[in-house]
Amino acid sequence: MRVLVVEDARSLAAVLVEGLRDQGMAVDVAHDGLEAAAKLDLNAYDVVVLDRDLPGIHGDALCQMITEADDRAMILMLTAAGSPGDRVSGLTLGADDYLAKPFHFPELVLRIRALARRRPFARARTLRAGGIELDPLSRTVTREGRRVDLSVKEFALLEALLRAAPAFLSTEDLLEQVWDEHADPFTNTVTVTIGRLRRKLGEPPIITTTPGVGYRIARSPE
Repeated sequence: MRVLVVEDARSLAAVLVEGLRDQGMAVDVAHDGLEAAAKLDLNAYDVVVLDRDLPGIHGDALCQMITEADDRAMILMLTAAGSPGDRVSGLTLGADDYLAKPFHFPELVLRIRALARRRPFARARTLRAGGIELDPLSRTVTREGRRVDLSVKEFALLEALLRAAPAFLSTEDLLEQVWDEHADPFTNTVTVTIGRLRRKLGEPPIITTTPGVGYRIARSPE
């Protein structure tokens, strides 16, 4: 899941980014509306966590811009304006959810995940292939009924591959979907994480590699 946090209070933005990354999300950040608009033009996001009172482009105007886009991201307004009237106006602008500050971080995480599942064309909740079952909601993975304990990045990487199956995902695709905009494109972090994931999933191998193309979930035998 890829998330854009748009928040001009840098200390709060840093806390949000760190916390959401710890939950396995690929997170980018913008500190004003103009920076957010530029990133929305360049990247596809599942959810935008949007403050309203932003410099550059106001959050209300940015919300309307997002709702008019094709294949748009879901919008969670996260703002100090928490009166019933504020909530109504925010939802009327096209926000999909509204959470007032101060907030409880676990609730924010649950709301973001719920929005990602509601996004048009979202896949089924439980992903299955080759005896593997991955449940994004409970954050569990099993293979042939055996629980597989994965790190946050291993889980996110496997989820990305399962959602893309049977298509390939390149190293660049995985860096974009599982890590974030600051990931070094020349790093071997994808290769290392794939290696750990393969060992934990066990035999027979379920993730195949085609040099110069990328990785994918192996097709089930006919």
